Amino acid sequence: MSKVLKELEPCKVFEYFEAISNIPRGSGNEKEISDYLVSFAKERNLEVIQDKELNVIIKKNATKGYENSPAVILQGHMDMVCEKNLDKEHDFLKDPISLIVDGDFISADGTTLGGDNGIAVAYMLAILDSNIIEHPPLEVFITTNEEVGMDGAIGVDPSNFNGKYFINLDSEEEGEFLVSCAGGLKTYIELPIKWEQKDGIPIKIMVKGLKGGHSGSEIHQNRGNSNKILGRLLFELSKQVDIHVVEIFGGSKDNAIPREAYANLIVAENDINKLEEIIEDTSKIIKNEYKTSDHNLTIVVDKQTESTKDRVISKDTLDNLLFLLLNVPSGVQTMSFDIEDLVESSLNLGVVATKEETIKFTISVRSSVGSLKELIQQQLELFAKKTNSNFVVTGQYPEWEYRSESKLREIFIKTYEDMYGKKPLIKAIHAGLECGVLDKKIEGLDMISLGPNMYDVHTPDERLSISSTKRTWEFVLNVLKNIR
Repeated sequence: MSKVLKELEPCKVFEYFEAISNIPRGSGNEKEISDYLVSFAKERNLEVIQDKELNVIIKKNATKGYENSPAVILQGHMDMVCEKNLDKEHDFLKDPISLIVDGDFISADGTTLGGDNGIAVAYMLAILDSNIIEHPPLEVFITTNEEVGMDGAIGVDPSNFNGKYFINLDSEEEGEFLVSCAGGLKTYIELPIKWEQKDGIPIKIMVKGLKGGHSGSEIHQNRGNSNKILGRLLFELSKQVDIHVVEIFGGSKDNAIPREAYANLIVAENDINKLEEIIEDTSKIIKNEYKTSDHNLTIVVDKQTESTKDRVISKDTLDNLLFLLLNVPSGVQTMSFDIEDLVESSLNLGVVATKEETIKFTISVRSSVGSLKELIQQQLELFAKKTNSNFVVTGQYPEWEYRSESKLREIFIKTYEDMYGKKPLIKAIHAGLECGVLDKKIEGLDMISLGPNMYDVHTPDERLSISSTKRTWEFVLNVLKNIR
């Protein structure tokens, strides 16, 4: 096992972060990491529960002097988003994450880091492993499948918990404490394909170099969506050139703003020059629009020289495909009037994938207002109906509503003021947290969320601040000490 982080402080936190980075743990592939957590608990004679969802709950008695303190639930998720650059060879089902330390940051070599939410797991294991940290009774709750629908949180048995103070460790900005989050759902528009045969020159159009990012926390930054940009290019081409689409793919996760997309086409040889001219002109326009938010946007055309015959989607299917790519909204829909700078509702066209019988659109919807979430769902259903597509809704999760009174929040604020001499930021976020699900499942929870500084999560540019990790660790320990 690698020891890239062995010189970093706090040493136990980074020791466990490196240990779990060596265990493949993409959403849906959590058996090995779940078993690792169970073994960790048993080796330390701690009470442990592994449920049918592979969630792990580890309980530890209070330290001396804290026996009568209220029990605290510490919570994070064990799964990670598995994204990599196209030129990176990495098998997320078996390969460890290759860690890199550069100054104050930990990142990964061409893949997502898994700091979201591996650092939470590392914090909790380091607390459980210690014999000197002061704390009240602890119930450490590590969930599965958070990134693809919060299935672990949804499936947990609430009778496993006694604690009413709930600390979620899945935030990404130090000094900001979250007290509310959006609810959401996932939708699929499945466009049926009619196939036909065509002769022509094979052409591949690729959109790449976009920043991407988390479809909740970074949706307001106007970053380019590769699926939407590719759709725009294809539409411009279709107005002047007879294009035939063999396949189209873009994005890999509904909750990640897609960074790359491509379409394979068949085009008549005498249309090649016109096609290249249109793409060059349209690319200049699009790049200018994203010159600030996505200055590395690249559009590449790869053509072969030999004519071939291939299966392509029909003209009717192409018309419906272009209609959906251009008209299905993606991005911020409304801003909150109650909380400054808070995105109230949005959606993300995260994945477009050609299957044998359908072209499948995967769309993530978020809103802190339930009725707006329902409205967006209805709009998408109408788009599906307009194109004779199948429409599926899955992965619904509730919003976490702000509470005006919170004893736990008061402890957090006072602890922060005592440590830093200033007030923390109390915020709501547009991203979804398991807090919304668990707030509905476990009665009477007093909840808050925090975490160290992380950047560009859900992308291969993801990085975790070492110094912020240390400060957040010290803050969490002081909060536990102050809960009497």
